[in-house]
Amino acid sequence: MRVGLTLYGSLDEQSGGFRYDRKLVEGLRRAGDTVEVVELPWRAYPRGLLDSALPGVRDRLRVDVDVMLQDELAHPSLVGHNRSLPYPVVAIVHHLRASEPRRLAPLYRAVERRYLATVDGVVCNSAATRDAVAALGVRPDESVVAPPAGDRFDPTLDDDAIAARAASLGGDGSADGSVDGPDPAPLRVAFVGNLAPRKGLDTLVEGVARADAAVDLTVVGRAVDEGHVADVRRLVRERGLGDRVRFAGRLSDAALADVLRESHVLAVPSRYEGFGIVYLEGMSFGLPAIASRAGGARETVADGETGALVDPDDPDAVARALDGFAADPDRLARMGRAARRRYERHPSWAASTARVRRLLADVTDGSDAVEAEVAT
Repeated sequence: MRVGLTLYGSLDEQSGGFRYDRKLVEGLRRAGDTVEVVELPWRAYPRGLLDSALPGVRDRLRVDVDVMLQDELAHPSLVGHNRSLPYPVVAIVHHLRASEPRRLAPLYRAVERRYLATVDGVVCNSAATRDAVAALGVRPDESVVAPPAGDRFDPTLDDDAIAARAASLGGDGSADGSVDGPDPAPLRVAFVGNLAPRKGLDTLVEGVARADAAVDLTVVGRAVDEGHVADVRRLVRERGLGDRVRFAGRLSDAALADVLRESHVLAVPSRYEGFGIVYLEGMSFGLPAIASRAGGARETVADGETGALVDPDDPDAVARALDGFAADPDRLARMGRAARRRYERHPSWAASTARVRRLLADVTDGSDAVEAEVAT
């Protein structure tokens, strides 16, 4: 097949959604397909909607392909053009903007509903995302769930290493929150994600402040909302956590792997995640996750088995989860082993790419049949 992919920015961006797109392109090419990437400039939402009425953008989209994949993130610039394009369109939905707790959610929902009505199929990264697009009118037979693999690191790890890391915590193994010794080793927690309100870093920091246990938090990620970062740093100062919270910035894969290898828990209590590939990446290191119930994280994080699920904006629940991990190294090790097993069971990129290719084949066959019928 000759496949196109339209997206905002560059395929080299490092967030989970762009990694998904990049791995999908690699898989399609490995399977023998040609892939042409159409990179559109990043746009604020109003300017994107203006793009959807400009003929120059439409001309940029007129490439010689059998089918076009579109990263749904770019829907503002595409919604006005899809009906006039000479090929079928399949959207890749990491999560809908309307699914986030935003003031303009009704507007986003209306525009995304209109956009989804212009596509011929939808690739969803989770069952939760599939439910969200179904609520906007996409039929089940028009979509496929193709989850990301989460194998960014795929470290070599055995049960003994997971147990040894948990034992380094220094607790007494009891479940009542008591800790022996005057200076127990702190619970080492990693946050990994873009520093933006949706990721819930402010909730995590407040949870660290309210926890009874000693917690050291390493924050890894790129600042995409400077105002939010300033608010979080102010919260760290106000809560006296300057010696407990370290902002590491954006790290190389090797440096991030070192952080995850030395951590006890991954905590990203997002306000919404379409899937949350970071949880799987943490699980590859045997890290239980603290994750939000909102969205697709529930499909990888089993509450009480591979991590703890909390409601969005609930720092008390985060504090309870942190205290629970810190109080019982045996439980921490048990959940770390379960997290690693969950990672090992997860579908590969090859399996997800095969699901996408089947949908693309169905869409192009259907398009060819329609053209043949019109010709006769």
